[in-house]
Amino acid sequence: MRISTFGYVGKQGVKNIWRNKMFSLASIATMSACIFLFGLFFSILVNFQYIIKSAEEGVAITVFFNDDATEEQKKEIGEQLESRDDVSEVKYVSADDAWAEFQKEYFGDNPELAEGFKDDNPLAGSDNYEVYMKTVKGDDKDLIAKSKSLSATQQDLVKFAQSLDGVRQVNKSDVVANTLSSVNMLVAYVSIAIIAILLGVSIFLISNTVTTGITVRKEEIAIMKYIGAKDFVVRSPFVIEGLIIGLFGAVIPLALLYFLYDKAVVYIMEKFSILKNIITFLPVGNVYIYLLPIGLAMGIGIGFLGSYFTVRKHLRV
Repeated sequence: MRISTFGYVGKQGVKNIWRNKMFSLASIATMSACIFLFGLFFSILVNFQYIIKSAEEGVAITVFFNDDATEEQKKEIGEQLESRDDVSEVKYVSADDAWAEFQKEYFGDNPELAEGFKDDNPLAGSDNYEVYMKTVKGDDKDLIAKSKSLSATQQDLVKFAQSLDGVRQVNKSDVVANTLSSVNMLVAYVSIAIIAILLGVSIFLISNTVTTGITVRKEEIAIMKYIGAKDFVVRSPFVIEGLIIGLFGAVIPLALLYFLYDKAVVYIMEKFSILKNIITFLPVGNVYIYLLPIGLAMGIGIGFLGSYFTVRKHLRV
């Protein structure tokens, strides 16, 4: 196959797009909407998984002591908690440390609100152990199974802590991780449904665009077939047309999402400042390591499939 043949095929593919500008633009717009939504939901999902993983690493129980518990009892409680295989860290928090952390977290921007307490510590007697659990190993995709395993392990740890002498109360903090896991699955199902519909519409529009191009060039194709043009020369321009539409339909939304991602994160953090101390978003580079190749493959793949099967159906060479 000569280089000039490839050049001809490429030029004809571009000309086909120009001849059917309205259909081509409609196909690119729909494809862009599809890839944009995919990228949006993908970004949300990977951030949810990152936040959930961070939340799981921070899942802890807080062990409070009886008022009459001695320092020796508190030390023994800590040693017994540290001896468990499912515990990664046991941290002692004094009442003064707890009050200082409370002021920092809730009165950070308005320290004057805490002046009314003066030297009084409203959290006196609240010294405790923060017991952090080891992260559950397994596939990050199986969030439900991991969440259940984590919850079961935490329940065992709570029962163990409650059985220790000198323990007054045990609080657990798995609500955030479990809630995020549920929301993550809901977003995933909604994403799949919407993207599946848009993918179908994209393939339909590309098919219509290619069909229109075949109809417009009907006489030209007949002449080419009459003089013995090869299948590749006749069919390839339409496949090239689909590939170009798919490429543009992927590049445009991916570029748009790239520039909007950081702005969206900054806006969310400024609008909901309370989230700064709770969650952290992934950098755009970490998201695009996966999103860029997947998005390009989707666009080019849809463009190829939509045009290839249309050519096979309507263009018998």
